[in-house]
Amino acid sequence: MYRYRDYLGLGIAGNFALHLAQAGELEDFKDVITADEAAPKGMFPFYLPLHVDNAKEILNTYPLSSSKIKLPNKELNIQAEPEVALICKLEYINNKLSKIIPTHFGAYNDCSIRVAGASKISDKKNWGENSKGLSENLIKIDKFSECGVMDGYSICSFLKRDGELHAYGEDVELKGYSYFYEKLQEWMVEQINTQRDFGPLEPLSEYIATCENPSNTIISIGATRYTPYGESTFLKEGDEVFVILYNHTELSLDDVVKSIKDNSFESSNMSVLKQKVIS
Repeated sequence: MYRYRDYLGLGIAGNFALHLAQAGELEDFKDVITADEAAPKGMFPFYLPLHVDNAKEILNTYPLSSSKIKLPNKELNIQAEPEVALICKLEYINNKLSKIIPTHFGAYNDCSIRVAGASKISDKKNWGENSKGLSENLIKIDKFSECGVMDGYSICSFLKRDGELHAYGEDVELKGYSYFYEKLQEWMVEQINTQRDFGPLEPLSEYIATCENPSNTIISIGATRYTPYGESTFLKEGDEVFVILYNHTELSLDDVVKSIKDNSFESSNMSVLKQKVIS
């Protein structure tokens, strides 16, 4: 998992209907104006591969793990956030980001601190090592557009507590994201190039320039909606979190649940993230 140490880590806020309300974060974005009602609210850094003077030092701490989530030392509410991560190449023209090219996708946990009044989104996203999750088994993207491999995939998530398995996030198709494919690509390039230090948002183009225009990035494209259980349940030591992307043309949700219970996964048509919660 340390192979991504040179990758820029970015996330998208508000790219799935109703999630921000469930997470209690709508108020944070009350002054952020978007191009249309369905548009994401902005992007945030969760990991910077080089030091940036005007960014928080904690963002230089590598947070990704494929096997565990470490709770912060303080008494804080921590919630898993089931998402899709895109592994992307970045291209520049005259030191300005010109293209984002997704090459692989996988299951991701944008684990977050739930606290009111944080000044920036990133304040809730990286609290140290093992505070984020990315699956080891990624799926190659043939084309990031309709009729490509991602059309056939759904995302679901579960929390195992005291031997009981609970649905944590809704089971939804990846095409349920508000912005996806070419529309998302265009939006991300524009957002990174124009986003300024305002409200909960940070000046990403300045960060990227200071990081010497990295050629690779991991972008989590937004958390999906919680089930009632997920919305009201915070993580505690001993929990197991599962985020699973699965090919719904070949597998059913019942098949996924059986795979979890049997601890046997089909890596050819699934991207599985399984994390133990530790303190």
